[in-house]
Order: sequence, then structure tokens, then C-alpha cells
Amino acid sequence: MSRLEIILSAILFISVVFNIGVFIYARAAIARLLFVSEELGDLQQMINAFATHTKSVYELEMFYGDPTLEHLMNHAVSFSEQLETFEFIYALTEKEINDNDNRDETKEEAPEEEVE
Repeated sequence: MSRLEIILSAILFISVVFNIGVFIYARAAIARLLFVSEELGDLQQMINAFATHTKSVYELEMFYGDPTLEHLMNHAVSFSEQLETFEFIYALTEKEINDNDNRDETKEEAPEEEVE
């Protein structure tokens, strides 16, 4: 082997190792992003449920007009609205989950063929 071939082989090896490392890192980064996306979506759902529950308690006759519950309800609603600014993150997994749910429902609703 000539010196040029050795240098090119070394550069090729380094390039392959570097590309494999970048691939592994990118895959891990995407997995972390999807995990955070799912968790933010769950957090948004929990806050919406809390705000709805607080509003339903506030609207009961015995609690209607209570300033503490009113402030708690307003705080929950404003927190929910603030969390909606991150919708672009948790929307990544919601579309995927909704698509999978629709596929499952389609499979369940499809009539099975009769075997004669």
C-alpha cells in the first residue's frame, strides 16, 4: 500500500466512525424529544382537566362567588394557556397517536370475511 492509500483509508475509517456516532446521537436526541413531547402533552391534559374540575366546583351553589376558588380557577386557566405555547412540541406525538388510534378503530370496524 502506498502512503496515499493509507491516508485515504484512515480518513475513510474516521469518516465512517464519525457518521455512525452522529447517527446514534441524532437517534437518541429524537427519542428524548419525543419523550418530552409526550410528557408535555400529558401535562397539558392534566392541567385542562384540573381547570375544568375547578370551574365545575366553582359553579356549584355552595361555592359560587368564592374568591379563593375564583382565583384558583383563573390561575389554572392562565397556566393552561401559557402551556399551550409549547403546543408545537407536544403536537409531534399527538398526531402520531391519533393516527395509530384511527388505524386501530378502522381494523376493528372492518368486517371479517367469511370462510366457506
